[in-house]
Amino acid sequence: MAEWDLRKLGILRVLSERGTVTATAEALHMTPSAVSQQLTNLARQLGVVLLEPQGRRVRLTDAARLVLRHAETVFEELERADAHLAAHLRGEAGEVRVGAFSTAVPALVVPAVRALRERHPGVTVRVRETEAREAYELLAAGEVDLALSLAAHAPGVGDPGFTRVPLLADPLDLALPPGHALASAARVRLADLAEEEWIFGGSGPWTDITRAACEAAGFSPHQGHSAAGWTAILAMVEAGMGVALVPRMAAVRGSGVVRRALTEDRPRRHVVAAVRKGAEEAPALGRVLTSLRAAATALAHEDVRP
Repeated sequence: MAEWDLRKLGILRVLSERGTVTATAEALHMTPSAVSQQLTNLARQLGVVLLEPQGRRVRLTDAARLVLRHAETVFEELERADAHLAAHLRGEAGEVRVGAFSTAVPALVVPAVRALRERHPGVTVRVRETEAREAYELLAAGEVDLALSLAAHAPGVGDPGFTRVPLLADPLDLALPPGHALASAARVRLADLAEEEWIFGGSGPWTDITRAACEAAGFSPHQGHSAAGWTAILAMVEAGMGVALVPRMAAVRGSGVVRRALTEDRPRRHVVAAVRKGAEEAPALGRVLTSLRAAATALAHEDVRP
């Protein structure tokens, strides 16, 4: 196989454009003798004659033109590679793998991806829905580049392997049936629902959050029904089977449930992103984090009647 030298092929390409060795040397900031030597070496490497004398000038042989036809395809691909690499370095291109817990996907990740498609279409986000604890196992194993979870499940602030990025203090809104007496009240306190049937899971972090919020308001919630999924919880609330605390992120539009922001004793859960230490400097990953912050800000300012 012939030995292809891109630098020497580039000199031949310029010669075909400029017409003379002297003009080629000027364009490339070389001496004419250096240009001639490089082209002689290229001809030897390829095993063909590239130049023929034509008076005081030289002309390209048919073999040289054949070489350049194929070389142009190579130069075109290299130009494209340069452009893509530059875009990658500017954060305008690249792939970022995101692991996120279920409610974070529609509430934060999807709006962030939608915004990225408009502003930075070269950045591709691959989403993997996962449990909060598993997200960080995947991050540590290198299977995702960014993990979204609740602060309670995230690596500690002092963990040397990860960088934590606070995203959102997710408010917990009260979900009421449409005909509930407090659905249209001037204001709603958690303590006003001490005698209600409550709907939450049998165990797990959300059960702890609900119980802790109610106890902070001065009562222990009576669990009328047990459910872990937000679709099931909101369906039961809509049917008048009880009330529930629902994260702003988990609200389902058009569900028929009345959402009220609590005016006192308002509980929140903290959502964080985590990346491997140092990875936050990767431009494409930085674009994704910026877009997630914007989605979190928009969600935090969503208007819910107090």
